[in-house]
Amino acid sequence: MNHLREKYQKEVAPALMKALGITNVMQIPSIQKVVVNIGMGEAMDNPKALDAAVQDLTAITGQKPVITKARKSIANFKLREGRAIGTSVTLRGEKMWAFLDRVMNIVLPRVRDFRGVSAESFDGRGNYTLGLREQIIFPEIEYDKVDKVRGMEITIVTTATSDDQATALLQMLGMPFRKD
Repeated sequence: MNHLREKYQKEVAPALMKALGITNVMQIPSIQKVVVNIGMGEAMDNPKALDAAVQDLTAITGQKPVITKARKSIANFKLREGRAIGTSVTLRGEKMWAFLDRVMNIVLPRVRDFRGVSAESFDGRGNYTLGLREQIIFPEIEYDKVDKVRGMEITIVTTATSDDQATALLQMLGMPFRKD
């Protein structure tokens, strides 16, 4: 069993139950899934760039990503409906816990001038989105083989009903929030 999942089951869940005053075990907030997404506007001009992003995301998550396509045409961005404009992966189960453990303990401390992540990136429903500026902070990426530095979004979807519950959950799991 993964270290972070074990910590959740043995320490975090009972502590959350006490801290939030929850009586039913099924109401304890937990992490449902993690979505890792790379949006690429440059894929319209250079289709090969999308292949490099797919390779990077596969190396980082250990799962093959889905290529996302534009839903609507937008004339100002020269975008046509159905064009490939990004790539995304949805992680659940063991891969999700392993990825979160790596992000919190290995990747985030490798960010230059890291002082913590913002506590204001919650969406109002208990989900947290973290933006990273470069994919080279992941140890799986070989710096010499990177064609271009790309950013990505990591969305942590929780079963929490409010941002306060989700903040408590992520803090107890070890997410390094900035103290402003």
